[in-house]
Amino acid sequence: MGGHLAFALGDVLFSGDHVMGWASTLVSPPDGDMAAYMDSLARLSARAWSRFLPGHGEAVEDPATRLAALTAHRREREAQILSALQERPDSATGLAARIYSDTPAALLPAASRNVLSHLIDLASRNRATAAGKPSLSTRYDTV
Repeated sequence: MGGHLAFALGDVLFSGDHVMGWASTLVSPPDGDMAAYMDSLARLSARAWSRFLPGHGEAVEDPATRLAALTAHRREREAQILSALQERPDSATGLAARIYSDTPAALLPAASRNVLSHLIDLASRNRATAAGKPSLSTRYDTV
C-alpha cells in the first residue's frame, strides 16, 4: 500500500502507519488496496513478534492481539457494508454516513475512502457490483 512501510529488526517491527496501537489504518484508493492490506495483516500474523513500534502513538506490546483486532475490525466493517447494501444500493459516501453514524462529520471523508476501498475489494471478489467506475459517488449493490 502506498506510503506504508514496515521494517523488522529481529522480533521487533517498526510498523510505521501500517499498524498503530491507537487507530486503524486509513486504506485510501487509489494507493490503498484493502485486499493487499488484509494480506499484509495475515503475513504479519504468521510471525511471532515481541513488539511493534508505530510511527504514531505508543508501542504495541501485544502484536498478535493487535493484528487479530485489526483483522476482525476490517471483517466487521465489510459485514456492515454488505448489510447496508442489502438494505439499499448506495455510494461509498452514503454508506459511510450510514455506517459511521457516531463519527464526527469532519472525519467522514476519510471514512468514505475506507468504505470505497472495501467496496473495490468486494467487487473484485464478486460480492458487490458497481454502477460505473469506482469513485466515492459510484453506487454499489450486492451481487
